[in-house]
Amino acid sequence: MPNTAAQPIEGLHHFAWRCRDAEETRQFYEDLLGLPLVHVIRKDHVPSTGEFCPYVHIFFRMRDGSHLAFFDLGDRTAALPSPNTPAWVNHIALRVADTEALAAMKKRLEDAGLPVIGVTDHDGYIHSIYFFDPNGFRLELTVEVADAHTVAEFAREAHAALRAWTQRPDQQPVPAPSTP
Repeated sequence: MPNTAAQPIEGLHHFAWRCRDAEETRQFYEDLLGLPLVHVIRKDHVPSTGEFCPYVHIFFRMRDGSHLAFFDLGDRTAALPSPNTPAWVNHIALRVADTEALAAMKKRLEDAGLPVIGVTDHDGYIHSIYFFDPNGFRLELTVEVADAHTVAEFAREAHAALRAWTQRPDQQPVPAPSTP
């Protein structure tokens, strides 16, 4: 009988988002944040769908080998925020080495004129700063400050905490997905 268990995910290759200007985005991610531009794909047709949509797809590599990637569709339009979601919800959190690196990046961003929120303490687990890129995309830089014992305790409690959230009296039932 074949193994039908889910195979472990190895890690993140890339997270992609729309940008309004590839060069502006490159300047922000490469020149300000220090992520090198490592690959550019320029196409007129989307490989997965065959759809005609000229674009450039740019990749910035992080130290762990994962990437942030952006699509410039050539129309100077950034992705719109979700109308039903607060601006602070949708973001990507990127890890830095330590609290000194977090403080240094906060200063670098502020020196470049960017508004930065934080340093925010998330219940002794992580410390974070928040800011927006030129496309209106929210970024979080974070460092884990909890010791290994505390992190393990968080993991042991995670399922019970999620059950408590989903079983609270004010929880609205999730509607069943409609089938096409």
